[in-house]
Amino acid sequence: MGAVAYDAKVVPIWDGFRAWLRDQGVDYDYVLYSNYERQVEDLIAGQIHAAWNSPLAWLRTRRLAEAGGVGVVPAVMRDTDRDLSSVIVVRADAGYERLADLKGERVAVGAVDSPQATLIPLALLRGHGAAADGDVLRFDIGVGLHGDHIGGEREAARALVAGQAAAACMIDANHLLFATEGILPPGTRVLARTDPYDHCVMTVRSDADSAAATRFVETLLAMDYADPAVRPLMDLEGLTRWEPGRDTGFGQLDAAVDAAGFYDRAGAMTAAGYRP
Repeated sequence: MGAVAYDAKVVPIWDGFRAWLRDQGVDYDYVLYSNYERQVEDLIAGQIHAAWNSPLAWLRTRRLAEAGGVGVVPAVMRDTDRDLSSVIVVRADAGYERLADLKGERVAVGAVDSPQATLIPLALLRGHGAAADGDVLRFDIGVGLHGDHIGGEREAARALVAGQAAAACMIDANHLLFATEGILPPGTRVLARTDPYDHCVMTVRSDADSAAATRFVETLLAMDYADPAVRPLMDLEGLTRWEPGRDTGFGQLDAAVDAAGFYDRAGAMTAAGYRP
């Protein structure tokens, strides 16, 4: 399985899962990648059998697979990967009442490849006539990590508070986190929220050894949060149970990718200046 090293905790997480999975009789190992694009390409090339993918990486995998005649399936997701939303935050004393009021105003976003803090919320804003290219203040922190590194979102929040932007985009969970951290003071409010979307998904090649792949997926789904051997690992990975994967929660991102010209329909990277 491939995983992206977006944070130092990735190593103890998958080291721990590796030991546990092997104790359950699953012949499992993992490799780390510096960015999702290389991980996706190696999955399609058959260098790995499975990949712990960001939502953007899942979309590119699906496009490359369809173009190359490769079968891939969304095998499992965390319970915390379903029905998420992003928010567009403004200062409480600003006079904005609807998204169209932000036309011509500067909007702070995360990294260029962040689904949650850039691609999805910008698509929503542009649908209301706001966030023209010259009005976007982007924080390209952790490019290649597809927004899993939240540094860009945190800087967007700081830009809002500092008066450098009229609005800031972030995933709802980070909005709550930044309030707890004191980065977003009580003097801010949510102007708009995106429709729900899904996040990370464990992607498995359809031509992987069927017995091994089935055993891997079934063992993950059977993982019990009450088990003291895995509970600390599940806490680090941000879930209380694994759920069956699904491909129904990526429509907004798919449309946003097309609108931004981020990938073409065959999965080639076409975003201007994007170098993971």
